[in-house]
Amino acid sequence: MTGISRPVELVDPNELGITFIGHSSFLLQVHGRKLLVDPVFSKRLVVLRRQRRPGVTVEALPAIDVVLLTHAHMDHLDMASLRRVIRATRKLTGQTPEVVVPRGVEDLVERLGFSRIHGLAWWEQIEIQSLTITMTPCKHWGARMFRDTHRGYGGYVVQGGGQSVYHSGDTAYFDGFREIGAKLNPEVALLPIGAYFPDTYRSVHTSPEEAVRAFVELGANQMVPMHYGTFRLGREPMEEPVQRLEAEAQRLGINQKIKILGEGETMHLHAAASIR
Repeated sequence: MTGISRPVELVDPNELGITFIGHSSFLLQVHGRKLLVDPVFSKRLVVLRRQRRPGVTVEALPAIDVVLLTHAHMDHLDMASLRRVIRATRKLTGQTPEVVVPRGVEDLVERLGFSRIHGLAWWEQIEIQSLTITMTPCKHWGARMFRDTHRGYGGYVVQGGGQSVYHSGDTAYFDGFREIGAKLNPEVALLPIGAYFPDTYRSVHTSPEEAVRAFVELGANQMVPMHYGTFRLGREPMEEPVQRLEAEAQRLGINQKIKILGEGETMHLHAAASIR
């Protein structure tokens, strides 16, 4: 396993902070709140072996206010990782995070120790700890064990204090990105670029070129790629998704809008929309 874990970089409450942990896992700092999206820290997920270390460790995390889970697949909803996050926050504050899940996923997390569980369907919105969280549509599937097809799936837009970020969850390209952008206007879009080969995988995953198209249709200011490099899910070479992403951004002349984060790296977005 390659890669290193780094100390967590905290940002000022007037900054939007986005830390790439690996795969589809992020630490988001929005309006002074700390959120984890699809936190996976485990070395092995049944048949999947982690290829790169998480960019931050659970022990280095700040107290987490809210966990967002996009769907029930094991590389996004990892029970062992969730238990560790809950224990770590309880140790720091005596409290545990709230969790937001798609409708039909509540039973998977109800015994883990979250302080509150919120189930959302597409376009439903909830106010949590001074944040507005909206579940967004996507083109994927949500069953954990193949037959439990009642489970929902989706992405999220998190808004607060004039800051906003969109995490698409797993998705193929579909015609909903323009609508998400028009309705919610996220500043930053976290979009998947891996597990697209063979081509049949593109029924549930975007290629790098399709992710760039989605980003353009969203109208966001910055794109951060995800869902690559951590687990061998598709048959494309591990280094290919980023190469194709960079080539497509170069072709369209939007290189400056694509921010490729290393594991553990934090992007700061200031109120003036300057990135460092």
